[in-house]
Amino acid sequence: MPPHFFIHRNKKGDTPCDAFTNTHKGLVKSSRKWLTNTAQSCSVVAALIAGVVFATVSAVPGGLKQDDSGQPVFDEKLSFNIFSIAALVALYSSVTALVIFLVILTSHYQQKDFHKGLPRCLPFGLTVIFVSIFAMLVSFSAGHFFVLKDSLKDMSLPVYTVTCFSVTIFVMAQLFPLYFDLINAKYSKIPQRRQKRAT
Repeated sequence: MPPHFFIHRNKKGDTPCDAFTNTHKGLVKSSRKWLTNTAQSCSVVAALIAGVVFATVSAVPGGLKQDDSGQPVFDEKLSFNIFSIAALVALYSSVTALVIFLVILTSHYQQKDFHKGLPRCLPFGLTVIFVSIFAMLVSFSAGHFFVLKDSLKDMSLPVYTVTCFSVTIFVMAQLFPLYFDLINAKYSKIPQRRQKRAT
């Protein structure tokens, strides 16, 4: 719209901004309800992941050496390093996701918030929570590797792969469509037609 149109008023005395606000009150209300429910659900998931991973990080697999060094028993093993890094990533990403969704929940949900702030927070929060879920699975698999006996360690990799694959399929089927719709809606310049007109 040309800038000089913003000062004109219609028969009711409303500017284009006033008319837009009045006609979109229902949309803002329904969007607020949907966004609140989504943020609450994701906050619960992020809090659960943070709690589980914090307990995991606190308990070192194998314990510590009895000498004065205080180093972990499995310090030099690759699986222990993978466990440590993945647990740390899962902890920080889940806490970050929790903070992001708390920001969404404490928003004023005004019309201007739906223009830039909230559309940026929700995809970023979903990205961080995806990272935390994946890192938690990697951390659990690496930590569980120490529990298996030598005769069962050959079977551990296929079992971990199947478990992670099933979770990945569920995430791709259920959550990725929402994620890509949010990204497309945020960065596309004009609304895209979903269905072609019948000729």
